[in-house]
Amino acid sequence: MPDERKRFECDSLKRFAKAVFEKKGLSPDKAADVAEVMLAADGLGIESHGIQRIGMYMTGMKIGRIKPMAEITVVKETPVSALLDNNDGMGQPAAIKAMKMAIDKARKTGVGIVTVRNSNHFGIGGYYSMMAAKEGLFGCSMTNSEAMVVPTFGRHPMLGTNPIAVTMPASPTYFHFDVSTSVVPAGKIEVYARNKKPLPDGWAVDPDGKVTNDPQVFLDIRKNKTDGGLLPLGGYGMETSGHKGYAFSMIVELMTAVFSGGNTSNHVREVANVDKCCHMFQAIDYGIFGDRKAIEDHFSKYMDEIRQSPKAAGQTRICCQGDIEAEVAKRIEADGIPIHDTVLAEFESIGRELGIDSKSILAEKKR
Repeated sequence: MPDERKRFECDSLKRFAKAVFEKKGLSPDKAADVAEVMLAADGLGIESHGIQRIGMYMTGMKIGRIKPMAEITVVKETPVSALLDNNDGMGQPAAIKAMKMAIDKARKTGVGIVTVRNSNHFGIGGYYSMMAAKEGLFGCSMTNSEAMVVPTFGRHPMLGTNPIAVTMPASPTYFHFDVSTSVVPAGKIEVYARNKKPLPDGWAVDPDGKVTNDPQVFLDIRKNKTDGGLLPLGGYGMETSGHKGYAFSMIVELMTAVFSGGNTSNHVREVANVDKCCHMFQAIDYGIFGDRKAIEDHFSKYMDEIRQSPKAAGQTRICCQGDIEAEVAKRIEADGIPIHDTVLAEFESIGRELGIDSKSILAEKKR
């Protein structure tokens, strides 16, 4: 079916988001950071982490989970590393600050690694790994999150969706990989529920640990903090390698929560008005290994050889990580960002509450 949602100019959506967060107490710079990361998600077609998240952040501020005026403090720093405490502030500004520090350290020493504790949801991890790539560096970001993923053969959520993002400069498109270590992120389940679609097999389990296709079952589990939840990457059990996704998620816990001395996922949002998730950001100047351009060209050649390698029967294309994302970004830039009617209604409600005329700010895309 054709997508009949209204489409909007990215810049107008950014202005609206920035206005909302400034009204809620964020500085203009921090409000701009949040808006930028949210719309970067929409620009890649990742609506689960895009501007529709405004409502979630508003709720977080109302209940005290997010402290809009919190300051980011440096706990410990070395020439190659740093530990930041976000003190319950918005995740995006702390994440941008941390990756900028990692980039600066990588330029000076070849490697920069910065962890953040006591934080909140930071949007798409790929935004931060791409920050490093745009500076000619290898970039990586990770975050843990509220426990909603069951370990292999478990039924109680002990791990977050714990995404990993990696970006490396290459031609004609960057290698760009940004995925949760669960089968899907929680936001995607919300999209399925909103669209009244059943879940594919192997995405989630009910309170007994049995696979469910009902998105509402997962949403109820999350709301009521009962047994059940999402499955690790790979799905149920070991036959489809769910144990490997479980291990990848544990690696994220190690590099975010354990290294920073912060909360592991089973203690993130342990009470309703506290999040305290943890992040990790890494930048590497691969020029420490040889000629930078030669390394990029070598990787680009390998990616192209993969694309040109023999296709499976009935298939016409092999993609590398980042190819489809680049195509989606071009299409959305041309067509505008689609916004669901229910989300637009929520924007109007938020605007009325804060004294912002959403209709005067939001501009539909001319096509």
